[in-house]
Amino acid sequence: MNMTFATSLYPATGKRPIFKIINPFTCNAATRRNFTVRRNFSCSATVATDITARVSEFEIENKKNDLLRLVQDTQRGLVTTPDQRSSIEEALVSLEGYNMGESVDMVRLDGTWRLQYTSAPDVLVLFESAARFPFFQVGQIFQKFECRDQSDGGVIRNVVQWSIPTLLEEQEGATLLVSAKFNVVSARNIYLQFEEISIQNIRISEELQALIAPALLPRSFLSLQILQFIRTFKAHVPVRNPGDPGRRSVGGLYYLSYLDRNMLLGRAVGGGGVFVFTRAQPLDL
Repeated sequence: MNMTFATSLYPATGKRPIFKIINPFTCNAATRRNFTVRRNFSCSATVATDITARVSEFEIENKKNDLLRLVQDTQRGLVTTPDQRSSIEEALVSLEGYNMGESVDMVRLDGTWRLQYTSAPDVLVLFESAARFPFFQVGQIFQKFECRDQSDGGVIRNVVQWSIPTLLEEQEGATLLVSAKFNVVSARNIYLQFEEISIQNIRISEELQALIAPALLPRSFLSLQILQFIRTFKAHVPVRNPGDPGRRSVGGLYYLSYLDRNMLLGRAVGGGGVFVFTRAQPLDL
């Protein structure tokens, strides 16, 4: 039902007022149509943006799953064929394109990341040694970033869990820790300055414990002291520049090529290899 109202118009001649019927909804029809079109367009644009965002996120998750599927049978990079390396590199480049040009999110980077694949020679040599010598095992490898409250740098710890069977616990008998400070030098490049190498968290096997302090015999003060010493042992070696023992190691550049809530991709600048990490539970070091 149309609503109308009457208004009187008084002409200058002083004649009787003229009453004119005015329909406010009729006279503003064009305005109302424009408002409706703008409102509908705004809603449509929002829906389209949401759908595009969901599609992009779906594509990214698919690409991440494809990459993890390609590396899962490579023993973290130890066993790869030329075709596998080519496919992995193609998957890496495809995924890296989604983060290209964005600055590193320090809050998101902070935390512990588990190595899933690498082509770095200094890491592959550990896997090769473990495959060649039965008395040496390499367990999980992590990178731990400490930079949540920082804007231009922080600390990075490379963590290698290793073991000597029968002497230490399987896979996690001891921890090799390589610590470095890092500074952000560009949108996605960080510069590492290595500080220290240490061995800690030694967990001896039950066989070795029984040898040092047999469970069927009263444990002497000396045997208990030996066990305590082994369990709490830590060895720290500062990293020095071979050319100048008084200076720290010069370190190197590390390119963080992709980062989201559960995946980190990195490249050691200068042909040092690529790294694929996934988010892991926090480590207490």
